[in-house]
Amino acid sequence: MELRQLQYFLKVAQKEHVTRAAEELHVAQSAVSRQIHQLEQELGVDLFMQKGRNLQLTPVGQLFCKRVDSILKELEHSVNEVHEFLDPERGEIRIGFPHSLGTHLIPTIVAEFRQHYPHVKFRFKQGSYPSLIKDVLSGEVDLTFISPFPENDEHVSGDIVMTEELFAILPQNHQLAGESEIRLEQLQNEKFVLFSQGYSLRPIVWQACLQAGFQPQIAFEGGETDTIRGLVAAGMGVSLLPEMAFYQTNPLQPAQVRVVEPAVTRTVGLIYRTDSKLPLVARSFRTFLISYFKARQNNTPVGS
Repeated sequence: MELRQLQYFLKVAQKEHVTRAAEELHVAQSAVSRQIHQLEQELGVDLFMQKGRNLQLTPVGQLFCKRVDSILKELEHSVNEVHEFLDPERGEIRIGFPHSLGTHLIPTIVAEFRQHYPHVKFRFKQGSYPSLIKDVLSGEVDLTFISPFPENDEHVSGDIVMTEELFAILPQNHQLAGESEIRLEQLQNEKFVLFSQGYSLRPIVWQACLQAGFQPQIAFEGGETDTIRGLVAAGMGVSLLPEMAFYQTNPLQPAQVRVVEPAVTRTVGLIYRTDSKLPLVARSFRTFLISYFKARQNNTPVGS
């Protein structure tokens, strides 16, 4: 059994198609098919079965896939540890984050970290709250930013790095757009543009509206901050977004108004799997981030 066979098998299992797997692996389709056939002959079982135009794992294939995925991730982790041992200031950090942090925060902290560790590489993965938790637990990422912070999850550990205020966003011609602050109940008759199910900002906004005495009427749902902001700017409704979502240069922008009753905030945490040891370079990055956000709260430069 060869490492290449396991890699090809896992890719076909992920793509459910030999041609698509071969394209991503940058090899000929015949090479992938041959390696899968040899692997099945060696194991004496069928790992895949045909389902329409796609391939589906057999029950024994599902069991084998779970083990192979774990083995290849552990191998990758071991290779990274060797590289870090040879040069602690090199290596790769695999980090996840919600979409709302991707526009400004992630580029800013990565650029600042690379001033100290210029040879470190990053692998990024965006996702919703459930998918980010899953990625941490499966070892797909070393660290992930998450919001809200999971207070009572024994499988992950971490820190709340900041608490961020959410603002009402309104069309520029809205009657409340010129106000410095509003009560959330003033929006009870408006249509809301919200994140889809599974995105952490949705229940935060929903609960805030319930606390203000009404259930929001949903006009549109989306999965990207740009979509929410753009639809509001186009007059399709109102919403609540964190302050970080306003770092944009697009000329079509909604009005931003502070909400005071109730004040709406979200916690943003940085977590990792409780029962795993972070790679050295990821530990360095975590230490940097804790210092970064403490300095940000105190308005002092990092490292001072």
